[in-house]
Amino acid sequence: MSSFLIQQTHVCLSVSLCLSLTHTHTHTYTHKMEQIQHKHVQVKGLKLHVAEIGAGAKVVLFLHGFPEIWYSWRHQMIAAAHASYRALAIDFRGYGLSDPPLEPEKASFLDLVDDVIGVLDSLGISKAFLVGKDAGAIPTFLVAILHPERVSGVVTLGIPFMLPGPSILQAHLLPKGFYVTRWQEPGRAEADFGRLDVQTVIKNIYTLFSSSEIPIASDDKEIMDLVDPSTPLPPWFSHEDLAAYADLYKNSGFRTALQVPYRCMNKDCGINNPKIKAPSLLIMGEKDYCIKFPGMEDFIRSEKVKEFMPDLEIDYIPEGSHFVQEQFPEQVNQLILSFLGKHGA
Repeated sequence: MSSFLIQQTHVCLSVSLCLSLTHTHTHTYTHKMEQIQHKHVQVKGLKLHVAEIGAGAKVVLFLHGFPEIWYSWRHQMIAAAHASYRALAIDFRGYGLSDPPLEPEKASFLDLVDDVIGVLDSLGISKAFLVGKDAGAIPTFLVAILHPERVSGVVTLGIPFMLPGPSILQAHLLPKGFYVTRWQEPGRAEADFGRLDVQTVIKNIYTLFSSSEIPIASDDKEIMDLVDPSTPLPPWFSHEDLAAYADLYKNSGFRTALQVPYRCMNKDCGINNPKIKAPSLLIMGEKDYCIKFPGMEDFIRSEKVKEFMPDLEIDYIPEGSHFVQEQFPEQVNQLILSFLGKHGA
């Protein structure tokens, strides 16, 4: 056989093997996703959606932010179940497959605390590790303060310790086109989002929030105008992922999601001298735009945050964006599982 034919055969075999391994990996992952079970539980008159995988005695409850949903935790749920934990992820009230509150405009972060405790009670779970991302970090902190006996440990991604109240974000130090300020205006985000279909809204927010720059619009633009429609999805976020998100938000809409977190974050939660005693972990992507919020990076790197969480570990992922758990799932999974292993006794 000629040298060329040998090389050509080798290339063909390599490509075939690569395709075979890719197909096997995809098939295995799809099978694991299919093992995630779905149910609804009653919490204060509302049906809340719970996704669950694994049958371990120790429980990990994952709490999403915006524009996320239970599905945001798919990689971490599968990894936790594989490590013999019982992994749960909920859709907060008004999100995805959960019922909306009767009066969405009155909803607050304390309602999300009720969601967490209600789900644990409904499933007969006395104690769990809480893992919160973005706005899901806020109810994580609140539960750890208000119900410390229910919390084995705390993990948050992208957000250091903070509680709802007038000083939660120093938005006055940012231009008035700051996306949080815009979305706090009643009706403004609704009109902005309403020009587009739900899938495009999710795509645009994922595109904006994947950047290392804070989304800020000029006076003559809305937040959705900041995205070039031709911008491709991030490489770690597939069209199937986008469709899954879009289907869930088509069901719930954005009414409650705009109230919690954005329009209720400045409402004081009435907690004085807060401190979380549970072992804790903060995972920060160094390309997460949130680290550029006024005072945020100094609060974390100076370890002032440990005044509120004395037993806190901090890990940085250099290229990590706002969606670090989807962008670098293996790294995040390793950090979370290592933390759980240390504090799971």
